[in-house]
Amino acid sequence: MNLREAQQLLDEARAEAAAAGDRAETTAEVAELYKRFLGKGSPAARVKEAIKNLDAADRPGAGAAIKTYSEAVGKLLSERDAALRGETSAEVGDRLDLTVGGHAHGRGHLHLVTQVQRELEDIFAGLGYQVAEGPEVEDDWHNFEALNIPPAHPARSMQDTLYVNLGATEQVMLRTHTSPVQIRTMETNDPPIYIVAPGRTYRNETPGPRNSPVFHQLECLAVDRNLTLADLFGTIEVFVKRLFDDESIRTRFRSDFFPYTEPSAELAVSCIFCHGVGCRVCSQSGWIELGGCGMVDPNVFEAIGYDPEEWQGFAFGFGLERIAMIRYGIDEIRTFFDDDVRFLAQY
Repeated sequence: MNLREAQQLLDEARAEAAAAGDRAETTAEVAELYKRFLGKGSPAARVKEAIKNLDAADRPGAGAAIKTYSEAVGKLLSERDAALRGETSAEVGDRLDLTVGGHAHGRGHLHLVTQVQRELEDIFAGLGYQVAEGPEVEDDWHNFEALNIPPAHPARSMQDTLYVNLGATEQVMLRTHTSPVQIRTMETNDPPIYIVAPGRTYRNETPGPRNSPVFHQLECLAVDRNLTLADLFGTIEVFVKRLFDDESIRTRFRSDFFPYTEPSAELAVSCIFCHGVGCRVCSQSGWIELGGCGMVDPNVFEAIGYDPEEWQGFAFGFGLERIAMIRYGIDEIRTFFDDDVRFLAQY
């Protein structure tokens, strides 16, 4: 639905409400018209639900159209109800009109990123995974070394780490990813392990349309006997189809490098907007990158005391803001952190 279609729907519904109101012969019929044209399943409710899928420039117009429609329909139904009750215009003005909007405090709701996080947690719970959490302030061992990133490793320069001065002798930092949760889980639990680790992460980056010093990740870890790349790819296939609720979505894996997985791959999905043809969202490529994946490097298992000859594992992860931006057509990641009520109220 676009803005023109939304406006047309409301105009037609307004005309239909006027005609139905003229035909109403009892106050009970008018009450049914209130439900039909202003209730949960009304045209106004349908347009309000569709606002989140409209272009950002069209959303204010759609909101104004809903307001105009609701006031006009409420007024004509109120007048018809008063006429059937035998009340004069003056009497109608004196009594309380429950159809007129007020200025009460609106109910709050979960932030869009939190909504996406909980939806993903539900998907993985259905696949048999448990949700694991860990501290946001980490030591060097859990954030880097146990993940096969020793002090001189070039991957450390890619992390843009924010270090914390607590007066301690050891190096402490704001975690750069949620992978330390995987290490802490393996340190305290024997395999098999099937977990997802969602949470807030930090990097020393300049805020911009695609970058933020604070963002959210969700990482998946599976450790068991005889796990292979086929298990990894199969899990991702199922997850992606459930995430986008589309069986036609395709996945693509390209060889990549991550210190804690070997072999490693870049995960991409066919564009949900153009279905692989090419559009602005996917930069005409037909594919949208989601994140990285791979088989757990044996060095990681040895660091926490697992026998890599007996146990195998796979892991993959992605940014929650990235998922929300793809699903809802949001252009800038900083929008999630601006605290603009006009944006937040849409979701």
